[in-house]
Amino acid sequence: MNIQEAIRTRRSIGKVTQEPIAKETIVQIIESAVWAPNHRLTEPWRFFVLSGDGRSKLGDALARIALAGVEDPNSPEHAEKAEGARKKALRSPVIIAVAAAPSDRHDILEIEEIGAVHAAIQNMLLTTHALGLGAVWRTGEPCYHPYMNEAFGLRPQDKMLGFIYLGVPDMTPTQGKRSDAISKTTWIDA
Repeated sequence: MNIQEAIRTRRSIGKVTQEPIAKETIVQIIESAVWAPNHRLTEPWRFFVLSGDGRSKLGDALARIALAGVEDPNSPEHAEKAEGARKKALRSPVIIAVAAAPSDRHDILEIEEIGAVHAAIQNMLLTTHALGLGAVWRTGEPCYHPYMNEAFGLRPQDKMLGFIYLGVPDMTPTQGKRSDAISKTTWIDA
């Protein structure tokens, strides 16, 4: 698959089978991530591969976050909410959690570190697609909650940037549609 085809045909695949994914395939996907552009070569990305019972690390963090600030977490209503959050980690056989661990160097801008990790995630998504697998990049408020950093042993200045739910597609991808690039482009000539 050429790069233009991969870019134009990649879609978020939110429904996958529970068929296992070979470790070699996962390594190939992560290896593509570390070749993302990275200012000053700080390599700020961190990857956590969750499969089998290891997915409970994410599920437990999601449940804890769902109950944060709740007065009675043991009420049936809140227990159900926590269990629903916990089950989100079981939607695919493999989840790759991706975090940014920004450099402490004073000459490095945090936004550039985060941008590098976002580029790494895009490389992962394109590689997954090229391998015929499905993936969806999930984020949202729980992703950025301090409990998530705690669950994954991240420093307070680190940022969890998303969860790549990975598997064999169990849905037909939708047709992509975008505005023409020219409609979003301003040409500035001297």
